[in-house]
Amino acid sequence: MQHGSRASERSDHKSRPAPPGWQYFRIFTESLSSVLFPSSCRLCDSPLLRFSRLPVCEACIDSIQPFDVPRCRVCGEALNSLRNSEAEILCGMCDRARPHFSGAYSYGSYDGVLRGLIHLLKYQQIKPAANPLGRLLAEGIMGCKAQMPSRVLVIPVPLFSEKQRQRGFNQADLLSRAALKHLNSWKPSGFELHTRNLRRLRSTVSQTGLTSHQRRKNVRGAFALSKPHLVQRRSVLLIDDVYTTGTTLNECARVLRSAGAEGVWVATVARVLRHHEGKVLSPQATYKIDQGREGISIASSAMQGRT
Repeated sequence: MQHGSRASERSDHKSRPAPPGWQYFRIFTESLSSVLFPSSCRLCDSPLLRFSRLPVCEACIDSIQPFDVPRCRVCGEALNSLRNSEAEILCGMCDRARPHFSGAYSYGSYDGVLRGLIHLLKYQQIKPAANPLGRLLAEGIMGCKAQMPSRVLVIPVPLFSEKQRQRGFNQADLLSRAALKHLNSWKPSGFELHTRNLRRLRSTVSQTGLTSHQRRKNVRGAFALSKPHLVQRRSVLLIDDVYTTGTTLNECARVLRSAGAEGVWVATVARVLRHHEGKVLSPQATYKIDQGREGISIASSAMQGRT
């Protein structure tokens, strides 16, 4: 009789519901474990054997290369040939109409591992990706620092408030802070982070597939300064993750120059190259990069509201 009673108690114990909150704790620990101890690299599927908050192998990070093609000295677009003197290398667009910024600098091309790493940050909310991306951004900034004054305000391109709430952060802000951390660790940089002044007033649709006129109309009036006097007679470096068409960055630069900024420069981690190796690459084309290594198409990023 006692044996049956103990068996009944064990059965009751097994069927007893878990304590309140246990399910959430289990989900949290499983999610934490998948981040801290991932089974493979998110970009190449190689085994990850070392503890890391970033589920990307060192081989992928080390494979990211800077630009090695001739580019426009203003917007950074790839050039098919060096048509002019070295001091006046311009693409056709900048030759016809200069943008509101003095120069745009990017570390590398928006493809392969670099593109995959940016997507991990933006669309999978893997914030540790901001650190290696910030280091690349800092290296790009160091390469063009001689073109800028000694004291510069660093302004991340803002997201619309609703979009930032959905994502949980502004990737341009994370990249700016990571880049400045690297720059200041190398030597005093003269860069000063300046946030919450430039604001995005409304949401804008994706620029993908729009004509140049439609892109300009899309962002016209979308940005404003809360305290314009703080940028008067100051030099500004605008930061974003990717230079796609340059329309958004150019509109931000226009607002800053209209408020009295002395000069505006642009720095991004990556840039979409429309002209490379004799081909015209369309930013709205849907294609896979690096033999499916990343597995995310440009079209999918556009549907998620790429800035």
